[in-house]
Amino acid sequence: MGAIAVVALAAWSTACASTGGVPRPFPTPRGATAARVPAPSAPAAPDTPAAPTEPGAVLPTPAVPPARYSGAIDGYALAGTALALRGAPYRNGGSDPDGFDCSGFTQYVFAQYGVSLPRDVRSQYHLGRSVRPEELAAGDVVFFSTTEPGPSHVAIAIGGDEFVHAPSSNGVVRVEHLSSTYWAPRYLGARRIGN
Repeated sequence: MGAIAVVALAAWSTACASTGGVPRPFPTPRGATAARVPAPSAPAAPDTPAAPTEPGAVLPTPAVPPARYSGAIDGYALAGTALALRGAPYRNGGSDPDGFDCSGFTQYVFAQYGVSLPRDVRSQYHLGRSVRPEELAAGDVVFFSTTEPGPSHVAIAIGGDEFVHAPSSNGVVRVEHLSSTYWAPRYLGARRIGN
């Protein structure tokens, strides 16, 4: 009975809150750590000593100032905002730097640019315009079918073959490749929002 409860709890904790599905554990790059990657910051004033950091210390996620939405989004700036959140932990139902699930992550990043996205993957899938794989650009929203037919996972393209996402309870916000053996067969499509 205890083993069944452990299995049920483990299955529940890996679900993407936006779909209610239970994804398979996503691959974790070898040697991946939970250390956060800080965004570039202004240099300290000459008379202000820099805060010491120890190698391997988990750094706080930097505050990202919101931008005004003018109908067009700078995809590279948006991708930069998403990348600044690398290392933030996965949290089922999470939508802030203390923890994200996949759609909470995309919702949070776009909100920094004044764009309100729905909270769930399937609703986000119907926004913007469809983008063919060869037209994929930084800032596009990419979708995967991981737990059930149709969109069940969402991420943000950062350029080339890469995207950034909040993968599962096993991981942290990180970058992966669209062409990987795990993601390529699960790729469903991409949408461009605001351009």
